[in-house]
Amino acid sequence: MTRRGILALCLLLAGVTHAAPVRVVDDAGLTLELARTPQRIVSLTPHLTELLFAVGAGEQLVGVDSASDFPEAARGLPRVGDYSRVSFERILALKPDLVLVWLGGNRPVDIHGLKAMKLPLLHTRAAKLDDVARLLRLLGRASGHPVQGERAAQQFAQRLAVLEERYASRRPIPVFYQVWDRPLMTVGGGHWISEALTVCGARNVFADLAALSPVVSREAVLTRGPEVIVSGSDAPAVRSQWERYAELPAARTGAFLRIDADRLHRPSPRLLDGVVQLCEAIAPYGR
Repeated sequence: MTRRGILALCLLLAGVTHAAPVRVVDDAGLTLELARTPQRIVSLTPHLTELLFAVGAGEQLVGVDSASDFPEAARGLPRVGDYSRVSFERILALKPDLVLVWLGGNRPVDIHGLKAMKLPLLHTRAAKLDDVARLLRLLGRASGHPVQGERAAQQFAQRLAVLEERYASRRPIPVFYQVWDRPLMTVGGGHWISEALTVCGARNVFADLAALSPVVSREAVLTRGPEVIVSGSDAPAVRSQWERYAELPAARTGAFLRIDADRLHRPSPRLLDGVVQLCEAIAPYGR
């Protein structure tokens, strides 16, 4: 076959891929059916943007939320709003053939508005560490990159298994993870950060709470006596808030830690980088 013939065949195959229909069931239990692979995708959360790049669909993105800053290529994409409000006008102007939303993250009123405009929506959820691998597979299929999605999912699962084995024998040191100070917020047992603490050989002192991000009292924290207090880098420093409580085990040893929030707070492939940082920071206190 001549070079021209090979090139024509490659273009034909590429066209077939782009024209391939899409049929997936999303996390709301709804079936998304598209006549062809989406080529103009809008992502409304940073982790969904990262996941799309991870499965090879970055070039199909035409718009993102204002916090989508990774990878570098995402920074140059048009902005369509933030967690507090999306711009329907900007989204419509981009003529998307698929919009990705996060149930529990994006406002219900915004999701309802997008649905009312008859835009194709893929509803997603993320609460557990395993959800990252599952979403890589889902977004891979929805964007026309099932092989890349499966490969990325397997890599994530394998790396997570290695971390679980590495810290499996450690003493479950009690940890308070402070999300914010006013109001005082933490993570419940169903949150991926609570799971991350378990992976690290630690124990979330509020793992018994059902809410993903419950508000707790200062008295409750003191009663549960964490030996380590951790916060994300996007929250106020915890040392100044807790070091005056001499009855608190963490205060007596100065066990106050800060973790990169861009990694640990986003359910994307980089989440495991945040888990590694968390485990390494906690390790000296759990011997």
